[in-house]
Amino acid sequence: MTLSRRTLFLGAAAAALSGCAAEAQQFPGARNEPRYARDPWRQLSDAQWRERLEPAAYRVLRHEGTERPGTSALEHEQRRGAFVCAGCGLELFRSEWKYQSGTGWPSFFRVIEANIGTKEDNTLFTPRTEYHCARCLGHQGHVFPDGPRPSGLRYCNNGAALRFVAA
Repeated sequence: MTLSRRTLFLGAAAAALSGCAAEAQQFPGARNEPRYARDPWRQLSDAQWRERLEPAAYRVLRHEGTERPGTSALEHEQRRGAFVCAGCGLELFRSEWKYQSGTGWPSFFRVIEANIGTKEDNTLFTPRTEYHCARCLGHQGHVFPDGPRPSGLRYCNNGAALRFVAA
């Protein structure tokens, strides 16, 4: 079997993503979110999270995994409503902030800033900004400076880390 450079790179990237970082509960290097510091969602054990979440959501939210592109039904969700953290239900995005980025993941140009925290992620050979739910510290995705106006940002989110709540 012959491996192309692209296949090799994608395989290495997937391996890095699947094994990246420690538990999201500790989130070393994360921006401090003092308003949620004593929140009960932060007191759950890894076993309790595993019981509460679907396997894909558990892997993404609690172990900073990444779902395969094009696998989330939320990528094509167009109804009016809100996108909330699949771990704790905190509202992160509104439907009017969603757009089709062509990346294979639900993408937004705006976020409820008070409801996320960020940290630098260096797992793919270049620094990126990772964001997580400020309440339960569940990993959501990464933000990139290639989004549409007015913000110019693209919040590239794992669909497994979100739930949609229709208006």
